[in-house]
Amino acid sequence: MSEFSQSETQEPRPAVSRRGFLVSAGLATGVAAVGVGTGYAVAQAEAAQKAASGDLGQQKVPFYGKHQAGIETASQAYGTFLGWKLKPSTDREGAIRMMRLLTDDAARLTQGVPALPDNDPYLALNPARLTATFGFGPSFFTKLGLDSKIPTGFAELPAFSIDKLKPEFSGGDLVIQVGSDDPLSLSHAVRQLTRTARSFATILWSQSGFTSTPGAKPEGQTGRNLFGQVDGTVNPRTAEEFDAQVWAQGSPRWFDGGTSMVLRRIAMNLDTWDKLDEGSKELSVGRKLSNGAPLTGVNEFDPPNLAAKSDNGLPVIPSFAHMRRARTDDVTQKFLRRPLNYDEGINSDGSPNVGLLFAAYMANVSHQFVPVQQRLADLDLLNTWTTPIGSAVFALAPGCQPGGFIGEGLLS
Repeated sequence: MSEFSQSETQEPRPAVSRRGFLVSAGLATGVAAVGVGTGYAVAQAEAAQKAASGDLGQQKVPFYGKHQAGIETASQAYGTFLGWKLKPSTDREGAIRMMRLLTDDAARLTQGVPALPDNDPYLALNPARLTATFGFGPSFFTKLGLDSKIPTGFAELPAFSIDKLKPEFSGGDLVIQVGSDDPLSLSHAVRQLTRTARSFATILWSQSGFTSTPGAKPEGQTGRNLFGQVDGTVNPRTAEEFDAQVWAQGSPRWFDGGTSMVLRRIAMNLDTWDKLDEGSKELSVGRKLSNGAPLTGVNEFDPPNLAAKSDNGLPVIPSFAHMRRARTDDVTQKFLRRPLNYDEGINSDGSPNVGLLFAAYMANVSHQFVPVQQRLADLDLLNTWTTPIGSAVFALAPGCQPGGFIGEGLLS
């Protein structure tokens, strides 16, 4: 399978039909690349270095491997989540064809190679750490008769008292998560993947967000949300922590090396938040706005002293602080956070339409995420200024090897 290079764009590329591709012998493997992850912090530092040198556009994340990319991958500057509903005509064989095609698209695009076909191939040349990640909602299993293969602890979230969920931001049979450090590359990849998926499924929702561009924040510091808070400090950092918190260890066997994603769309009320002074904002979360350090510490990653008292005998980190409600020493309630901010302009009343796409990844939704979210719903002062308006859960399949496809163990 020929590689696509700058020089090859000088001649027209022959058209390749989807029908022809479906009857061809398997997936293309010419863009295969299997690599070992370098870790969250190291990858983020490397991306910043590439940005400074002007080489960021050519940076590529390996597609093939035990795990899907876009999870342990350090957060890209831009991301889009696409939620889909299977068409009534899409049975299990149709789902296999869909995932074969989507896998081939993603394997090419993430390596700077146009999809088949691609009417705008020049837009695929600079992936800028492009990743595409695929997952299946609870209804996907039911519709295709796969209930016996539902991962342990994977289910729709229970209702929480703080939720005001909207159907246009919730649910779905299939999710495609796309990330890149370049918005043009991201847009092009989303368009190519959508062109493939819509033959088998109908779009339910599309949600896009952003975080800091590599090199735009202090090295080693976690990104900020639109409240100005450092957001996502407590994350797994080592391979051992990812194995313990994020990657499923079988149960069922096809899911070994996969993970579950919870996506929550959280609207933020900046108008009322802006009325607080800095001290009040810090008490609500339990961390300093300047660098994300706990109120009992100096640096972002200092462990908090939850027993510390002020001179008047009150807890330095209040009982209602977000950090105290979310924090746990129970490893079965820890997980990966990769939040993105969203900004969709100004509402008719002049208020900002902004918030957070809170994406969390874990081996077991029921054991890891639900208890933490319940504590936050019960008593978290940040609920005064935030409202969950969207919610969905997906089982993100393990990665695949060249010649295979994402979801092969589930669907075959």
